Amino acid sequence: MSTAGKVIKCKAAVLWEPKKPFSIEEVEVAPPKAHEVRIKILATGICRSDDHVITGALVRPFPIILGHEAAGVVESVGEGVTSVKPGDKVIPLFVPQCGECSACLSTKGNLCSKNDIGSASGLMPDGTTRFTCKGKAIHHFIGTSTFTEYTVVHETAVAKIAAAAPLEKVCLIGCGFSTGYGAAVQTAKVEPGSTCAVFGLGGVGLSVVMGCKAAGASRIIAIDINKDKFAKAKELGATDCVNPKDFTKPIHEVLMEMTGLGVDYSFEVIGHTETMAAALASCHFNYGVSVIVGVPPAAEKISFDPMLLFSGRTWKGSVFGGWKSKDAVPKLVADYMEKKFVLEPLITHTLPFIKINEGFDLLRKGKSIRSVLVF
Repeated sequence: MSTAGKVIKCKAAVLWEPKKPFSIEEVEVAPPKAHEVRIKILATGICRSDDHVITGALVRPFPIILGHEAAGVVESVGEGVTSVKPGDKVIPLFVPQCGECSACLSTKGNLCSKNDIGSASGLMPDGTTRFTCKGKAIHHFIGTSTFTEYTVVHETAVAKIAAAAPLEKVCLIGCGFSTGYGAAVQTAKVEPGSTCAVFGLGGVGLSVVMGCKAAGASRIIAIDINKDKFAKAKELGATDCVNPKDFTKPIHEVLMEMTGLGVDYSFEVIGHTETMAAALASCHFNYGVSVIVGVPPAAEKISFDPMLLFSGRTWKGSVFGGWKSKDAVPKLVADYMEKKFVLEPLITHTLPFIKINEGFDLLRKGKSIRSVLVF
């Protein structure tokens, strides 16, 4: 029996208010409107950015269905949709690609202006929601909302991928892997023989390590206050591991001593203003490049000595690894299928969807890299 054009009732993890656990609820998912796609989600990763909404570090409207790193199958499409059809395997894109805005048209850009990251409306592009629960409208999260059996996304925010792709692995290409790997190979454009420092060794940080290694970096210094992350960092290409807690002096001074005049490339993959400033100070005074990959906390500002930049350093940000999403995601999936990179070491736990709260506990306790929820 076809569900196309009908409201679907299914399970979703609703966050009714901040600092509370998810509640598994029956929700109604409306059919896709024109240029929208309804997807049956089959696997979704737990990312720290989802947790930032729960803690309030990332401000969003409630109630909300979180989740933005996922893979699934198209259930139905709205009128005018041409890039995917029912039955296609897909990855939702929290950075869309409309192909028409200045960022999409520029060879240098990737943060499509149709994104809902900055505006935080929690709605579809037409200003409405496709989710209801107990008679209440439920907000979307950055145009994706994947902690649900079914979701609706705009056609610009979904990429068709290889039919043979294992969804419980390639879901990481929807955020964590692509964000980290691209920060190294796309945003920083790390060169062979260079020295890199990576602050934060979660799923995204370890993907930065993989990107630096793939780019031919000769030295990759991995930094984390949780020493349990070091073995995996070494396995993925880190040459040195440093725990700031082992030193009384500031971490940028430690890195200066290790490297002479600082690293060629540093990456902040945590989302703390102190480590952003430390990563900047850790790179070479004249030609060093520091990339902010971690989502900055709401309402916090950075103060730093402008001489750090005057001397020649470059400070830049990277969203979704600098990739043009709709173009890059199918290629990254194909590269994974051709064994050009691995995803398995990043996935430490695979849990049934209903154990979502357990998955977030593992993240907060530093016990997991990526937990993937399967439906």
